[in-house]
Amino acid sequence: MKKKSPPETGAVRRGTEEVRLSREMSAFSVAMIGVWAMIGAGIFVLTGIAAGVAGPGLIIAFGLNAVVTLFTAMAYAELGSCFHSAGGGYLWVKSSLPHPNGFLAGWMTWFASSVACSLYALGFGAYFGHVLEGFGLHIPVIPYFSVEKTLAVAACLVMAYINYKGASEAGLAGTIVTLAKVFVIILFIGFGLFAMRGMPEWRGNFDPFLPLGFGAVLSAMGLTFIAFQGYEVIAQCSEEVMDPARSIPRAIFFALLIVIPIYLLVAFVAIGAIHAEGMPTWKFLGKMKELAVVEAARQFAPGGGVIVLVGGLLSTLSALLATIFSSSRVALAMARDHNLPGFLGKIHPEKRTPHFAIGASAVIVIFMALSLPIEDVASTANIMYLLVFLQVNVTLIRMRKTHPNLKRGFRVPLVPLIPALGILTQTFIAVYMFVYSPTAWLSVVAWLLIGITVYKLYASKTEAEALSVLALAEAEMARKDYRVLVVPFRQEQVRPLMRIASALAKNYEGEVTAVSVIEAPRKVPLKRYTSGIQDARNLLRLGENIADEAGVEFSRLIKISHRLSYGILETAREEKSNFILLGPVGEGGLVEQLKEIVLLNVLEHAPCNVAIYHGELLDKAKRVLLAVVDTPSCRLAVNIAPALSEELKAPVALLQVVPESAPKGEEQKAVSWMEEATKDLPFRLPVEKIVLRSQDVVTSIIEQVQETDLLLMGASRHAGTITSLFGPDVTGEVIKSASFPILLLKRYQQQKSSRLSGILTGR
Repeated sequence: MKKKSPPETGAVRRGTEEVRLSREMSAFSVAMIGVWAMIGAGIFVLTGIAAGVAGPGLIIAFGLNAVVTLFTAMAYAELGSCFHSAGGGYLWVKSSLPHPNGFLAGWMTWFASSVACSLYALGFGAYFGHVLEGFGLHIPVIPYFSVEKTLAVAACLVMAYINYKGASEAGLAGTIVTLAKVFVIILFIGFGLFAMRGMPEWRGNFDPFLPLGFGAVLSAMGLTFIAFQGYEVIAQCSEEVMDPARSIPRAIFFALLIVIPIYLLVAFVAIGAIHAEGMPTWKFLGKMKELAVVEAARQFAPGGGVIVLVGGLLSTLSALLATIFSSSRVALAMARDHNLPGFLGKIHPEKRTPHFAIGASAVIVIFMALSLPIEDVASTANIMYLLVFLQVNVTLIRMRKTHPNLKRGFRVPLVPLIPALGILTQTFIAVYMFVYSPTAWLSVVAWLLIGITVYKLYASKTEAEALSVLALAEAEMARKDYRVLVVPFRQEQVRPLMRIASALAKNYEGEVTAVSVIEAPRKVPLKRYTSGIQDARNLLRLGENIADEAGVEFSRLIKISHRLSYGILETAREEKSNFILLGPVGEGGLVEQLKEIVLLNVLEHAPCNVAIYHGELLDKAKRVLLAVVDTPSCRLAVNIAPALSEELKAPVALLQVVPESAPKGEEQKAVSWMEEATKDLPFRLPVEKIVLRSQDVVTSIIEQVQETDLLLMGASRHAGTITSLFGPDVTGEVIKSASFPILLLKRYQQQKSSRLSGILTGR
C-alpha cells in the first residue's frame, strides 16, 4: 500500500448534504405509475369534447398524438437515463439552456400542472353535479357561476387541505383507485366491442370520417395531448428506481405500449357502439362534453353509466389530489432553486408539507377553473405542456453537443432529426391551437409575461446560487478514486469510525462519505417519510467536524429506505465505495449484533471491503494488534495497519496462534508469512511478530491483548461462517470477552451473483 500525502486544506469538500430515497422500484412498477398517470381523468373528461371537434377523426388524432409524443418520450428516456434525481424536464432545461429558459421551463410546468388540476376539478364538478341532478338535490352555488364550477372549487379546496395535512394519492387507497379506473376503462372497451357485434350499422357511425376536415383533427390533437404526458411522471421516479439508466427508458416505452392501444379503442367504441337519434354519434358525444363517456356506457352496458360515473369520480378526484401535490412540488423546487420567493419553499413545522406552495397552486387552480370554460382550460394546459416538451427536445440536442461523454442508458437515434421533428410538430400543434382557442393562448401569454417580470425582478438575481444537475454530474466525475463509506448508528460510534475512515482516506488520497440510513415503515411511501431526518443530520455533522480536524474531503448523505441493509448496500454501490465502515446496529454486544440480518447482509453482499467496529473511543489505543491467519480478510487487515498506525501514532504487532497439535516448523512458516505480508508496506515503526503454540486459541488471543490495544480480526467470505477462521466460535468468543476495541474486517471477493434485488429479506 503506497503511502500518499493528505490533500491540501483548500481542496477539502465541505457542507454538502443530500437526502436520497432508496431505489426499490422495478422498471415494471415505474411503468405502471406512468400508465396510472396517463389513463385516467383526461380520457374520461376529454373524449367527448374531442369527438365533437374532430368527429370519427378522433382516432387519427389519438394515433398522431402517439407519434408526436414518441419524439419527446425518447428525449425523456435518454435524459432520464443520464440524470437520476427528481426534477425532470425543469432541471434538465435549467442545466443546459441559457437563461431564462430554465426559469421559464419551471414556470410553465407549474402553470401546466395547475391548469391540468383545474381541468380535473371541472371534470369532477360535472360528474358529481350529474349525480346530484339524478337524485334531485340542489346545493348553494357561487353567485354567477354554475353548479359544476362551484363543485370544482369545493373539490379543489378539499384536496388542497388534504395535501396540507400530508396526504396524497398513495398507499393502498391510491392503488385501489388506480386499479379501479383502469378496470372501468377496460369494461367500457369490452362492453362497447361486444355491443358492436350486434350492430350491423356501426360502420355508418364513421361515415364521413373527417366531417370537419383535417384541421379539426389537429385541434383535437391539441386538446388531448395532455393525456399522453405520463412520461414526465416516470422520469420523476428516477430517484427511486433500481438501475435507472435501463429502467427509466424501458418504463417509458412500456407505458406507451399499453396506453396507446387503449386510447384508440376508447375512441373507437365511444363513436361506434352508440345510437344517437337525429344526429351523428360524434355530434352527440360533443354535445355531452365531459359526460360523453358516461352516456355512451349507459347505452351499451346494463348499469354502464353508473359504473363509468363512479370511475370518473374516482379518476378526477385522484388526479386532482395528485396534481395539486405535483404542482406544489414544482413551486417548492423553484423556490429552493432561488427562482421563486423563499416563503414558497418553507415546510410546515408540524405537517411537514409545503403549505405556502400548496396554497399558491390552489389559487391558480381555482382562478382558472372559474375563469374559463373546460375546453379553454384543457387547451391552456396542453399548450403549456407542448412548450415545455419543446424545450426538452432542444435540451437533448444541446446536451449531445456540450456533454457527449455523459453515460446514457438509452440514446435517441438520428439526433438531431428525431428531436427536431418533436420541436416542429409540437410548435405546429401549439400554434394551431390558436384557431381553436384564442383564449387559451391569451392565458399562456399572460402567464409568460408575468413569469418574465418575476425573472427580471427576482429570479435573475438569485438563481446563480442554485446548483444544476450538470454541475452535480461534473462534480461526480471529478470525485476521488478512493471512497470510504461510514455508517454510524449512534453518536458514540461517530468518532472512532471517522478516525479510521480518515486514516484510510488520507493514505489513499481519497474521500469520506458518512451516510445515515433511515428505515421507513414498509407501507409508507419513501417520498412522504420525514421522521428522523433531523436526528440523522445532527449525527452526520459530528462526522463533518472530525473530517475538518483530519483535513479530508467529506460529504453527508441521508438515505431513506424500507430496509436498512438494502439502504447501506445500495449507497455503497451508488458511491462506488472501496470500503464500508459501520458499527453495531443495536445496543447489545457485537456477538448478538452479528446475528442480525442487517450486518449479515452487509457482510455477505457488500460490493467492497467491509469493517465492523466495536468498542470505546480510540483515544486510548497505544498498539494495533492483528490476530491473523493466511486468509484474504487477514491480508486486508495487514494492508490497512500502516494507515491506522499512522493515525494513532502506535506500533503494530501481528499475532498468530498455532494449534498444539500442529507439526514442527509451523511457527517458522507463520513468521515467514508475516514477513512476506508486511515487506512492501510503509510501516514507520518496526512490526512485532508474535507466534504462539496453544490449544486454547481464544484464551491465547485475549491474553495477548492489552487494554490499550486496537484488535483487528478477519472475517470469512460468508458472514454466516465468520467464526471459521480460527476454529469454532473463536471470533465470537474473543468479541464476547473483549473489553478493548475490535475491528472485524471482511475483504471483498467477487460472487457469482451480485444482483442487489432479491438478496435481502427481513430488515
